[in-house]
Amino acid sequence: MIKSKQSAASLLIGLMLFSMHWATAQENNSLNLDTCLAMAKKNFPLIKQYGLIEKSKEYSIDNANKGYLPQFNIAGQATYQSAVTQIPISLPNMDIPTISKDQYRLYGEVSQPITDLFVMKDHKNLIEANAQVETQKVEVELYKLRERINQLYFGILLIDEQLQQTALLRKDIQSGIEKINVAIQNGISTKSSLNNLKAELLKADQRTIELKATRKGYAEMLSHFIGSPINENTILVKPVPQLVSNTINRPELKLYDLQKKTFDLQNKLITAKNLPRFSLFFQGGLGRPALNMLSNDVQGYYIGGLRLNWNLTGFYTYNKEKKILSVNQNFIDIQRETFLFNTNLNLHQQNSEITKVQELIVTDNDIISLRESVKSTTKIQLENGTATTNDYLISVNAEDQSRQNLILHEIQLLMAQYNYQTTAGN
Repeated sequence: MIKSKQSAASLLIGLMLFSMHWATAQENNSLNLDTCLAMAKKNFPLIKQYGLIEKSKEYSIDNANKGYLPQFNIAGQATYQSAVTQIPISLPNMDIPTISKDQYRLYGEVSQPITDLFVMKDHKNLIEANAQVETQKVEVELYKLRERINQLYFGILLIDEQLQQTALLRKDIQSGIEKINVAIQNGISTKSSLNNLKAELLKADQRTIELKATRKGYAEMLSHFIGSPINENTILVKPVPQLVSNTINRPELKLYDLQKKTFDLQNKLITAKNLPRFSLFFQGGLGRPALNMLSNDVQGYYIGGLRLNWNLTGFYTYNKEKKILSVNQNFIDIQRETFLFNTNLNLHQQNSEITKVQELIVTDNDIISLRESVKSTTKIQLENGTATTNDYLISVNAEDQSRQNLILHEIQLLMAQYNYQTTAGN
């Protein structure tokens, strides 16, 4: 008695472990739409640009930070001049030196910009903003993957549903074959009727072959996008219906905002470019003459102080540069307005499609109920010999067609809802 209880317990534990293993295997061999979208984005070659943009930004900001450092300069010159400064007097017992016409100077200078220290922040902000623009451009391109993945994913779902319906069709035809066999044995039907049903069964098999071949093609394309194998045993999870929202959150809108931000920063830099440039400097070197213009000897010298440099020629183009930025900002506004107009137009069309398919599904269910009733009646008549195989096949095919229409419309509704969300960016 104890041994039997232990055996039953062992059997129960084994069944539980097997069920858990089977469930895990099924889960590991399934994909959902969100996972496919994430994998496709990660696998797409364009994703590599993120790293390049980040590296470029880091190098540019590092170079910009060098602007905080002192600037070093080494210069020299050798000149010969036609005349030199002379003292136009002569004094007894005093030799007044004469400066040589060939003069030499070699010096080094270190300067610390002051004005640029206040401009550097805007310059680094512009580098950061340009990097964000390039990153967002990649996001816009990657977002286009969603529509392609949706088409492949829902295409496979539709084929899977059609395969299931074809299996049901085969079951109905097989049931008819069994009824005809009984009728033949009772002498109320002929072999030609049986052959007619067998031919329809083969046609159903042909449909299965075609659907599986099409599914394999779709699966290979989707597999290429996501970088993971998909076979006939991979289960694609049917997405839940979506509540559509007309709020537009497309990545293009963020791109327009980031582009306008760069124009604002460029506007600041145009103003800063024409400011007076102040800097501290220290210069030291050798010269003949040095600072003492009356000495003809090579001497060392140094000089330091505050320097002002103001390039006024920048005001020639100042107003036009401002106007060019304003025009470019207007271009972005027009692009944004055009994008929203086209997107809203697409959303209205897609919403009309959703409404239409929803209404078709309601009538599909009514048609299926009627077709199923006719098929059941014809099946009984076939068994009793009061209906022909053609009558039965007509009713079976009619019900199958109505169910195929429902399958098509249900997948179309899901796809329309997800396409709507994709167009809206939600």
